[in-house]
Amino acid sequence: MIKKLFILLAILLPIKAQALIEVDITRGNLSPLPVAVSPLSIDENSKKGFEKILKKKDIGSEISIVIENNLKQSGLFNPLNKDAFLQKRDIAHLKPRFEDWALIKAQALITGKVTLVDEKLRVEFRLWDVLAAKEMLALAFTTVPNNWRRVGHIITDKIYERLTGEKGYFDTRIIYVAEQGPKTKRIKKLAIMDQDGFNTKYLTLGNELVLTPRFNPTNQMVTYLSYFRNLPRVYLLDIETGIQEVVGDFPGMTFAPRFSPDGKKIIMSFATDGNSDIYTMDLENRIVERITNHPSIDTSPSYSPDGKYICFNSDRSGYQQIYVMKSNGSKVKRISFGKGLYGTPVWSPRGDLIAFTKLHKGKFYIGVMRTDGTGERLLTENYYQEAPSWSPNGRVLIFYRETKTDEKGEGFTAKLWSIDLTGYNERQVSTETDASDPSWSSLLSN
Repeated sequence: MIKKLFILLAILLPIKAQALIEVDITRGNLSPLPVAVSPLSIDENSKKGFEKILKKKDIGSEISIVIENNLKQSGLFNPLNKDAFLQKRDIAHLKPRFEDWALIKAQALITGKVTLVDEKLRVEFRLWDVLAAKEMLALAFTTVPNNWRRVGHIITDKIYERLTGEKGYFDTRIIYVAEQGPKTKRIKKLAIMDQDGFNTKYLTLGNELVLTPRFNPTNQMVTYLSYFRNLPRVYLLDIETGIQEVVGDFPGMTFAPRFSPDGKKIIMSFATDGNSDIYTMDLENRIVERITNHPSIDTSPSYSPDGKYICFNSDRSGYQQIYVMKSNGSKVKRISFGKGLYGTPVWSPRGDLIAFTKLHKGKFYIGVMRTDGTGERLLTENYYQEAPSWSPNGRVLIFYRETKTDEKGEGFTAKLWSIDLTGYNERQVSTETDASDPSWSSLLSN
């Protein structure tokens, strides 16, 4: 359960200075910005209080590590080694000696202070432009002590937005299918974690097969597919309360449920008599509406962020390709024309791109194209990988990748990976078990 974060003090000082710093978000990790993340200072009384409450001696350093790791994982920033820092953390927060930070090549500096006030965690931080010798941003947050990791993520989001001009994606969570056991007898549970792999929680017991969890864009509700007595059912799960309900029992097979942008509908595909079409269900009145009616297989639907269009894949052209149509099912148009089979299309939250999986000559690719099908770019290739999901700012994709088994049927793994929209900064995402079918939440602090 997410504890509410209260922002009691929004701005410490008025900010008028225009920074000289520029972060090129179009180039991935080619020239990451050198940034110094100073450990947040903490007084002795607060240190003793946090040690008693959290069993952590230096919560200021812990929060700075969260910020530093987030910035590094983005591929846009290069956090500098703390051994090179010349100024003490408490003094730096009050008044940095910019010449000392410039000496170690830092272009941006993050400082902060942590205190315990009425058993509440109060964190203030400042972002400094070293080149211009000016403060860029100053904010403070007050919350319960156990929320310290979230504070680190929220601070990173504020820094990222100030330096790049785009919203961050660090105060988010990822839901996925946690997998264990041999390939032929996998135990699959729903799991959720912070985007950096911490605070993992398992939401189902593993008694039944679970597939394709997807976040509601507007809240912490999840839809997923589970098999009850070997029949597929679509479920809704409220992560905050743990309350689960069946959306409905549908005839035949059901595939890939996903929310509409306003969270009021679920779109999915039903398969009957060997044919699959796309349907929606209104979650308030449970009215089901058929969107496609074609003798070919239509599946994997995904709404555009404005809700006006739907992308999906279909074999109506003879083999699997990506199509776009209006949300009422009219004006169907094929948009993929490259070589190979296309699947799992998902619309970017920015509205400008569609991510997809592609199979060509025995290899799987994760790629993106414009919504009219132009500008196709393949970001990564591997033996087997699929199911891309967008970060809420449309800058990063998360997907899962499987490895081959050997002649004894051993060596199989399924892991989560992320890659920047530019095709750089490919990283494995840490999970406690094997993992598949990831879905990224919206920003929790919105």
